[in-house]
Amino acid sequence: MSEIVASGSNHTSDPGSRYDESVKYIKATLLDILLVFYTILVLQRAIYFRFILDLRVLPFSWVSTGAEFALSCLIGAWWTHSRTSLASKLFGISRNDSVTKWTVEIYGWFLFDITFIAGWIATNISIVSLFSGEGLRGAERLFSSLFTPQFGIFNSALFAMIETIYIALIATMLSIPPALILSFFTARNLMKENKFTYAIYYILRIILNFVRSIEPLIWAIIFSVWVGIGPFAGMLALMINTIASNARLYSEAIESIEQGPVEAISATGANKLQIVWHAILPQIVLPFLSYTIYWWDINVRMATIIGLVGGGGIGNLLMQYQGLAKWREVGLIVILIAFVVWIMDYMSARIRETIY
Repeated sequence: MSEIVASGSNHTSDPGSRYDESVKYIKATLLDILLVFYTILVLQRAIYFRFILDLRVLPFSWVSTGAEFALSCLIGAWWTHSRTSLASKLFGISRNDSVTKWTVEIYGWFLFDITFIAGWIATNISIVSLFSGEGLRGAERLFSSLFTPQFGIFNSALFAMIETIYIALIATMLSIPPALILSFFTARNLMKENKFTYAIYYILRIILNFVRSIEPLIWAIIFSVWVGIGPFAGMLALMINTIASNARLYSEAIESIEQGPVEAISATGANKLQIVWHAILPQIVLPFLSYTIYWWDINVRMATIIGLVGGGGIGNLLMQYQGLAKWREVGLIVILIAFVVWIMDYMSARIRETIY
């Protein structure tokens, strides 16, 4: 009788394991296809066209690209089917034999080598240009000007630096409420109870990943067109990026909480809001504060960069003097930026130490 029950339990668990195996196989196949397609593109376009033929404009054809992708699908699908591919090894469905070991190691090193070579070619690395006489003389003139700053613009530079700090501060403070709210809706352990909440979780994750993937520099350009050039555009750009980034960090802190207090509060019959207030918030207050201070530090640095595209602050002043080739004025601004960033980094580190 026990054998029958055991065989029945094994039978019921088989569909789940077969489903997981099928999902891993599909993911491995897609990854192998992408790896093969990437290899073909790098070998053809970067190494052959760009390096060997020295073509400045690379030829492109949808027909040839489609044929290359079709070939990649055939090779990738066959490679995954053989269970000796790099992707099958990564997803844990490979054959544990010497063939797989050699295949994975050889292709892994080959992929790394051609990627490095393609990167070297794409970035036009030239040691000769770096150490040429003309280049070294130009660098000497530039650095001699940078390290003999013009203090005549100190007042305007200081005001612009203060503006930059406030841009970062306001952007960080305004990002806290929406990031805090979104973090609870993007925490897997709180949203996996039913399909509806799980769908909200995935949709919000996709939106936040998209927003976070766009650099603050791009957001600054968008808001400079939207609301006009100035500190308001820079603040909005930093705020949007900080909301997306902090919501992700906050949600990860929520996902890593201890489940004991949650289960204890739930056992008393508490509702969802009471569980969050009494069991979750006490565990995440310190990480939330630490992440917020950390992002204020980052935003001070980013506020300098977004000023280059109209986001206001010290970056705007830096762009003006750099465009006029007034390197002594640029030197003063760079020294001021470095000093303020160092102070901010020290203060944020001390505050985080005090919190913990």
